[in-house]
Amino acid sequence: MPLEVMQVRLVVATRNRGKVREIVDFLPPGVEVLTLADFPHLPPVVEDGKSFLENAVKKAREVAMATGITALADDSGLEVEFLNGAPGIFSARYAGERAKDKENNAKLLRELEGVPWEKRRARFVCVIAVATPEGRVYTARGVCEGFITFEPRGDKGFGYDPLFYVPELDKTFAELEGEEKHKVSHRGKALRTIEPVLKQLFAADNS
Repeated sequence: MPLEVMQVRLVVATRNRGKVREIVDFLPPGVEVLTLADFPHLPPVVEDGKSFLENAVKKAREVAMATGITALADDSGLEVEFLNGAPGIFSARYAGERAKDKENNAKLLRELEGVPWEKRRARFVCVIAVATPEGRVYTARGVCEGFITFEPRGDKGFGYDPLFYVPELDKTFAELEGEEKHKVSHRGKALRTIEPVLKQLFAADNS
């Protein structure tokens, strides 16, 4: 069956709408996208891994097994060199378990108060894991290098985007339009790597 008339489903294992929007842009036409919001009965996946890879694989596997549908999980975060890689895998809850983006950003700026520009190097890291209900798992990793600004810039994106400056574009992630961000972002790089795997899986589902 041609890709343009595929009738397959994929669970994106997150409730983060920003992540869902970015992931959907890389999927072939005809894929019905579900999220964890469509499965309110599912208990939260405990992200107790020691790396982005461990957490992404665990989320994808558990959601695929629980729903019986192929699942895609993203685990990503910000690593700041001056902070020895923090917040890292704790990026989403840097300022506390229920912290909002503004609270996490505010804490990061406090931690870097007085730190000069040349020591504010950072990278965004993303690991994508795709798991099938049968137990197959595929992964991809993407990295984007940059700096942490002294104050937020831009009103697009989510998370630490207003603080993450990309030198070659002279903009923060929050100043980039969607397509422009996809070309350089950690998530865009990981999704481009995993995209052929998704096409093969979906083609097999429709053969």
